[in-house]
Amino acid sequence: MVGDERVMPREVVQVLRDIALGVREMHPDGIGPWGTLRVAVDGWLLELACDGDGLSHCQHCTAPDGRVGGAEHWQRYGTGPVNLLSTWELQQLNRLLGA
Repeated sequence: MVGDERVMPREVVQVLRDIALGVREMHPDGIGPWGTLRVAVDGWLLELACDGDGLSHCQHCTAPDGRVGGAEHWQRYGTGPVNLLSTWELQQLNRLLGA
């Protein structure tokens, strides 16, 4: 990782949008330490949290270049990646996740 660079929410949003649009395919990769669903996507590793309504937030992610980001980093920017998705994108992701 170069310096203190972190994955920014908009980078994760783009990965999630690409999944919703069928441009990228996610592959289940187990359960994360917070009980999150881990998915691999073209070198990205995302830990996605779901609640009773479906996908609630991205708890943590690792980019292909080794940078990391997570809920604890994104709070200071005011919003996480899932909050930046459109209603349709979120519905598509919930369908794909089986939520």
